[in-house]
Amino acid sequence: MRLSKRIVDAAKPKEKVYELWDQEVKGFALRVYPSGVKSYMIQYRAAGRTRKFTLGKHGILTPDEARKLAREHLVYVTKGGNPTEDKRTYSQAPRLSVLCKRFMDEHVKLNCKPSTIKEYQRCIDIFIDPALGTFKAQDITRVDVANLHHANRSRPYQANRVLGVLSKLFNLAEEWGLRPDGSNPTRHVKKYPEKKRERYLDPKEIKKLWQVMEQRQTEKLETSYMIAAFKTLLLTGCRLGEIQTLKWDYIQGNAFKLPDSKTGAKKVYVGQHVLVILSGIDRVKDNPYVFVGTKEGGYITDYQKPWRRIRIDAGIDDVRIHDLRHTFASYAVSGGETLHMTGNLLGHSQAQTTSRYAHLADAPMHEAADRVVNSLIDTLKKENS
Repeated sequence: MRLSKRIVDAAKPKEKVYELWDQEVKGFALRVYPSGVKSYMIQYRAAGRTRKFTLGKHGILTPDEARKLAREHLVYVTKGGNPTEDKRTYSQAPRLSVLCKRFMDEHVKLNCKPSTIKEYQRCIDIFIDPALGTFKAQDITRVDVANLHHANRSRPYQANRVLGVLSKLFNLAEEWGLRPDGSNPTRHVKKYPEKKRERYLDPKEIKKLWQVMEQRQTEKLETSYMIAAFKTLLLTGCRLGEIQTLKWDYIQGNAFKLPDSKTGAKKVYVGQHVLVILSGIDRVKDNPYVFVGTKEGGYITDYQKPWRRIRIDAGIDDVRIHDLRHTFASYAVSGGETLHMTGNLLGHSQAQTTSRYAHLADAPMHEAADRVVNSLIDTLKKENS
């Protein structure tokens, strides 16, 4: 028979489940349960097995709507599809919060440095999980990602970091077979422009900072280890993490040989004055670290609070610890060092990273031009006298 509304409505429940098969679409049927519930289904064969797939309940679907849906599914089966398996796979698909945990455990913690692990986890905990954690990973769309990105537009840097974490996460989801290839929903979500911060200490600020640090050490307001660490940061251009975890074994001659850094193993060339500062530090027995913290056998972990105290006293409230690195770089370039040489001193892995200091190279060029012009003018004056 052709399933019509009259036939479907007339179908009465029996003691057992039974089906009424449609004459028009082979494999399409109405299933009637003892409870009186009626639902539409298809029956097909896939991978050598007979499968049954429920399309929906009568009342939500009309017979004609169900028949149309049955045709679409059966065409899909003919092309090699398997609706039952698709449904099972979808039901087992992880929510994004679960995928985030796998991402951290199986990729980030195995391949990234501690600082990166910490930042990725922070992005997930504060931004990604609260907004998208309950979504099925395969259901997340570009609109969902764009909305999250837009919600953090007041903090462009942070919004872009979250977008970067999601991009990597969804690339791995494709590798793991949890999303179709090429379906990364972060594609075409444009990053916000980021204004690179350029803050360098001028000679007066450096002098004042140095005086404040020595005064606070003399008055025992800061430990000698803390003050030595800040001086070393300024005079080497190292990253905070590199100085924080510096061990005595890494100091070899007039260089720090770091087994690991943001860019991998690294040799830091240091000036004689740095070695003098380090020679004035007391080595603590059974502690391998140069800048000793309060925990036995450990290093200083909190640099931010002491730095806030120091910079307030020095009148440089807007200067971050990382700006000491920028200051070192600015003095190198403006002092006549090439960008290539400055990049080597800083341990940059890419030349474009050092290029942000290129405009500072103009200073020695202007000075050279002035010297040449003054020499010419002096020659003219002598000729006219």
